[in-house]
Amino acid sequence: MITLFLYDITSDRIRGKIAQICQDYGLKRIQYSAFLGDITANKQEELWLKCRRRLAEEEGNLMLFVLNQQDLARSRKYISKGAETKPVLLVEPTNPPLLSENNI
Repeated sequence: MITLFLYDITSDRIRGKIAQICQDYGLKRIQYSAFLGDITANKQEELWLKCRRRLAEEEGNLMLFVLNQQDLARSRKYISKGAETKPVLLVEPTNPPLLSENNI
């Protein structure tokens, strides 16, 4: 299941720990506080509970969104690096590809 995990946390220490948890679950950083990847429903629940425990009483918020292939196919991302602009994949291609350069 395609998982988009976002957070807004004031504590640098907790923010770093949440980022590490996301990476431990195989999610790829797509923005400073946003991770995307393909994980099972059970792993989503584990990730959610682990991050909630880590945030505990600190100030911040967590968001987990589940996307299907149709939602992901409609997603767009554009990064401009001047003359070197080129399409960027939102997630690593799998079999079948989640996104390709043709639908970005």
